[in-house]
Amino acid sequence: MEFLVITGVKLALILFIFMTALAYLQWVERKVIAHVQVRMGPSRVGPHGLLQPLADVIKLITKEGVLPPHVNKFYYLAAPFFAVFMALISISIIPFGTDITIPAMTIGGTTFGPYRTMMELADINVGILLVLALSSMGVYGIALAGWSSNNKYALLGGLRSSAQMISYELPLSLAIAAPLLTAGSLSLRTIADTQQGFYLGFIPHWAIFQFPAPQIFSFIIFMIAAFAETNRIPFDLPEAENELVAGFHVEYSSMSFAAFFMAEYANMVTVCSVATLLFLGGWHPLFPASLGSNFIAPLLLAGCGAVCLYHGLHPARPFDRYTLPAFAVIFFGLAGLMAFPPTVPILMPIFWFLAKLLFLLFLFVWIRATLPRFRYDQLMGFAWKFLFPVALVNLLITGFLVALAS
Repeated sequence: MEFLVITGVKLALILFIFMTALAYLQWVERKVIAHVQVRMGPSRVGPHGLLQPLADVIKLITKEGVLPPHVNKFYYLAAPFFAVFMALISISIIPFGTDITIPAMTIGGTTFGPYRTMMELADINVGILLVLALSSMGVYGIALAGWSSNNKYALLGGLRSSAQMISYELPLSLAIAAPLLTAGSLSLRTIADTQQGFYLGFIPHWAIFQFPAPQIFSFIIFMIAAFAETNRIPFDLPEAENELVAGFHVEYSSMSFAAFFMAEYANMVTVCSVATLLFLGGWHPLFPASLGSNFIAPLLLAGCGAVCLYHGLHPARPFDRYTLPAFAVIFFGLAGLMAFPPTVPILMPIFWFLAKLLFLLFLFVWIRATLPRFRYDQLMGFAWKFLFPVALVNLLITGFLVALAS
């Protein structure tokens, strides 16, 4: 009974936080790209445009969903559902912190607990294989959307996506196999735990630094392939508007249209989470607690609060005098919570995991604001003529070094 209740609570929390994060990831992307291009970005709906995701959701829900008469209706309607389902289910097996113990409590004369639970929805000993399988299945949603739309531009977008995702899955899988050799496990939690500790007392024992085969090249190959797997610039050929209007989703509207973008952002979060667990130590800190790693989060949040308070007292816009002090109070409260000793063992691993995850997500947005897209022949040639051979050589060298060290 305790297991079912706690699992239900975790499911509700993860779903709420994840869906909210997907909505605001789009806001962050628009804001970051706007700053790169020296413009405002979303700023009209709510303070600093913070209600823009809510406005977009309301618009898309209330917008008429046009069903073209020439489509294959079953597969046309199933495609966005399939894409979102495959994108969302992967997050259930991503561990984002250490285990926590829920203290005993008495409800209605019945005592529950203490109960120890993991900071993930499900711990699977072959978790990385399941992530690869689900990511491979995700291409069917895009391929079905392109085919069922009965539109030549949509069909070309679906075919491009199928060829692109199948091609880049090979170097992606080879890049993942290399750190698996050093970790000796397929469990995401075990892989992260093998990266705890420090060399010389300050160099993290992450896979990208790990003896005998540092996986920095595997990390770079993985991230390049992840851009292609998620159809992000410079690999967004399935949605090339200058060639295919909108690509595989050209015939979609309303929430069906939004579902494909939800799946794209969910896939971004998933691949960045996997990269964090495989190569960047998961929830383990950048430097040991003896050097002050537990003080980074409170100081960072307090600094954000101080900046908000300063700009609230010296507002550039009229409503800043109200919104920024409110944000300052929130940041100061979070800083106090992160510094509270009983919560440090629970919150600090989550902080380090989220810090690495947000850095990688920022990298995705930064690349989009910086690079143009490839031509399609360049895209495929880069995968087969360069990335795949490099990933294969990297895997062979890793295997050789691991065999020598064993």
